[in-house]
Amino acid sequence: MNTIPAPVQRADFGRVSVFFGDKNGKYPDGNQVIVRGGDTRVAFDTPLVSNHVGPEFDATELVVMGHVHEDHMAGLHRLPRAAVHVHEADLAAAQSWDGLAAHYGSNPARLPDMLAKFQAKFFYAPRPDAVGYVDGATWEVGGSRIRAIHMPGHTAGHTVLLVEPEGVAFIGDIDLSSFGPYYGDACSSLADFRRSLARLPEVPAKVWVTSHHRGVYTDAEKFHRDLAAYAAKLDAREQRLLEMLKDGPRTLASLAEERLLYPKDYQELWVADAERRTIGMHIAELVAAGRVREDDGAFRLA
Repeated sequence: MNTIPAPVQRADFGRVSVFFGDKNGKYPDGNQVIVRGGDTRVAFDTPLVSNHVGPEFDATELVVMGHVHEDHMAGLHRLPRAAVHVHEADLAAAQSWDGLAAHYGSNPARLPDMLAKFQAKFFYAPRPDAVGYVDGATWEVGGSRIRAIHMPGHTAGHTVLLVEPEGVAFIGDIDLSSFGPYYGDACSSLADFRRSLARLPEVPAKVWVTSHHRGVYTDAEKFHRDLAAYAAKLDAREQRLLEMLKDGPRTLASLAEERLLYPKDYQELWVADAERRTIGMHIAELVAAGRVREDDGAFRLA
């Protein structure tokens, strides 16, 4: 017996529509934003849910990527003729598999399995035709203007996309989840993420849309409260890392094996690299602050 799939849930804010992925866009899904600007239809990223939106997505003529990861490219295969614009710092990751692999910085031995998984689960296909944009770029589409506000950290090119006059800000993978910020790729930066979180309240928005987990915020007080809790995860991780060093010197490898981000029973191809890279960024900050010192390749409390 054939069943008709349930329509994708949505919210509309003037010319801006948000189509919600499974569980409010929880990874591996995401939330799809579409802007109907006069004769031009614009999509922000293309998560898995975009494959179920139908004609409203498939009529997209321009895709503006807030950043590049496999789960944000999952609908590009449906839009072979659409123009794809990507922040210049993430552009190579959109254009080729070699670029995306360098973006992640994963162990080369894991790359074939990663590529196979992305192709099977996310319909991954590179877009060599993608072109770059810079901070402050604007797109005039009908009665709306889209403005790019570069907020790196999650990736080097991570960008908030603000639609005016609706005041809808697509904040991407600053997703305000209980997991906290993710900055485990080769192109990620803890210092940049801290600066981006501090700047985010300056964006003149009335509606905030996350790629994952939270979905849509229309209550500014709740948004700022959840943003503060999300940012506090950085200091909580720092404190936990200091606790891990209390019993004596530790190598980066042993700290990564204990894990700072993920539960020990969580297995994904990128976890080991992400743990090592994330811990290394925190250690570097702590060494620079004089709270940790390095002796013969091991780290101890100063």
